[in-house]
Amino acid sequence: SGSADNPAEVVAADLERSGVFRLIDSRDAGPLPSEPQDVRFPVWRGKGADAMVIGQVLPASGGRFEVRFRLFDVVKGTQLAGMSYTVSAQNLRAVAHKIADVVYEKLTGEPGVFSTRIAYILKRGGRYELQVSDFDGYNSITVANSPEPLISPAWSPDGSRLAYVSFEEKKPVVYVQNIFDGKRRAVASFKGSNSAPAWAPDGRRLAVALSKDAVSQIYLIDVEGGAPKRLMESPALDTEPIFSPDGRMLYFTSDRGGSPQIYRMSLDGGPAKRVTFDGGYNVSP
Repeated sequence: SGSADNPAEVVAADLERSGVFRLIDSRDAGPLPSEPQDVRFPVWRGKGADAMVIGQVLPASGGRFEVRFRLFDVVKGTQLAGMSYTVSAQNLRAVAHKIADVVYEKLTGEPGVFSTRIAYILKRGGRYELQVSDFDGYNSITVANSPEPLISPAWSPDGSRLAYVSFEEKKPVVYVQNIFDGKRRAVASFKGSNSAPAWAPDGRRLAVALSKDAVSQIYLIDVEGGAPKRLMESPALDTEPIFSPDGRMLYFTSDRGGSPQIYRMSLDGGPAKRVTFDGGYNVSP
């Protein structure tokens, strides 16, 4: 239909945007199939297609729609996946992203990210807005706004909260905000700079860079409150922490060797170890 909520167009855009797929021009292939028996595999093999997605959007009860799709291996002429979803009109885009996720995973072996969301900062006029949108930029909402800069949004592991840095108090303060009910709390508002929040995989702690005791150093802090725990003693500037997926290691940027480089340390203790050596400016692990 050309609608922004046309599932076929959303699926096609998702897959093409991934950079992994090349879409086949279907204009001279005759009527597009919507049922398995209508698929002419030799025609599509001749056009260079390796896989094919067909589908239908049918009216269902209560003003909803049934969205069906099937994924085929065109070379073998076999079906790889087939599902049906019944959704409201406002969820047509969401189900299209879900279909793209299924197709991506079946064909690449890796989970798709098309149903996920992005957080970003928008400057509009004289105000800064922390926004959340669908993967493709649709359905954006403003989570927080301020006349002073907002920076460094970071998702909690369960996707329900955002940590970010706000300058609304005329200095950088780390906040954690629930994106569903809007409730937020300042989790790091110490003297000096409070910056670079990174979530631990358990969702209960943040690593932050604080300059409250010296130059920027890395601390652990409970998101529900409490005193921050300094992780190391260094005369150098340490910042940009990020956890390893298992939560046992912390990577960070430090200039302790004379130039910014990436280091890692175990949260069980022990000295930090440098992990980058090529080049004189390596940051943002």
